[in-house]
Amino acid sequence: MCQSNTLQGPDLHAGKWLQFPQLALRRRLGQLSCMSKPALKLRSWPLTILYYLLPFGALKPLTRVGWRPMSRVALYKSVPTRLLSRAWGRLNQVELPTWLRKPVYSLYIWTFGVNMKEAAVEDLHHYRNLSEFFRRKLKPQARPVCCLHSVISPSDGKILNFGQVKNCEVEQVKGVTYSLESFLGPQISPEDLQFSQTSSCNSFQNQLVTKEGNELYHCVIYLAPGDYHCFHSPTDWRVSHRRHFPGSLMSVNPGVARWIKELFCHNERVVLTGDWKHGFFSLTAVGATNVGSIRIYFDQDLHTNSPRYSKGSYNDFSFITNNNKEGIPMRKGEHLGEFNLGSTIVLIFEAPKDFKFHLKPGQKIRFGEALGSL
Repeated sequence: MCQSNTLQGPDLHAGKWLQFPQLALRRRLGQLSCMSKPALKLRSWPLTILYYLLPFGALKPLTRVGWRPMSRVALYKSVPTRLLSRAWGRLNQVELPTWLRKPVYSLYIWTFGVNMKEAAVEDLHHYRNLSEFFRRKLKPQARPVCCLHSVISPSDGKILNFGQVKNCEVEQVKGVTYSLESFLGPQISPEDLQFSQTSSCNSFQNQLVTKEGNELYHCVIYLAPGDYHCFHSPTDWRVSHRRHFPGSLMSVNPGVARWIKELFCHNERVVLTGDWKHGFFSLTAVGATNVGSIRIYFDQDLHTNSPRYSKGSYNDFSFITNNNKEGIPMRKGEHLGEFNLGSTIVLIFEAPKDFKFHLKPGQKIRFGEALGSL
């Protein structure tokens, strides 16, 4: 006799219970597939978060009926970090009652290991809001500037990477690189920077090297939330040009930097370029989550973290004019700008082949200490 596969009794009800959700899910997923991409991301986002957060693969059965979660990187990139950073900036401007200042700042000091003995004003009641506390100044003797070495650290922070630039690629952390041209943008005309192009090579890297026998070097410094948030001139140089890239405001924490390739090229940043005694020199201030505000003291026209911007766009400003042929001269150790909270500074510069860094990967460094010399 043939055996029937028809479910009977309790098995019938169990079969219907198992089949009905799958049919409903397939129908629902079919509706999702007809949505526009922004709407689809919005509807899929909460489910993706639950997929990664819930234990024991609770939502894995959904993948069997056609649903696919967003990747962790795509999920993180979809977070509205610019909006959150502007909201955080406004919160930072709210004046705290005098009685609340010490408890709030003391919690921050304890969390991030801030050394208030170095602050120009140690009294916590002096800082009216979080923004003032983040941008606190230091005592003049707290950061002596090294006079023996040609390049000093422009800020407090942690050394993520340093060395020669090779094949137009720069390491943001060990093993994770980004394109030099994507980071700095197209080469500025020689007339603007008054560079003499001696290299016959057409590669972007060789266009930046202005003197025969020189090499291109880089150094990446990460500023943690507890660090001193102002940055200074790392050497004697002349700033000729500013390029502002609006962009994302993802975290630049080293863990995230290992996770997202070309993170520094995605984030908002301000590139200052010019020259020093050995040729090309640039300092780039990279924004991050809650660090939408990047301030350059001599550039009053710079406005960062605007509500709207075109992806991949940038705007240029030249400091060389008919009235100012020299650009902006900066002395080693001179105040240059400031962040809110913490971020990253990237130095890319030209120097002779015998230039040596006096650094170790991962070391903590303070503003004024030596980075390298000839």
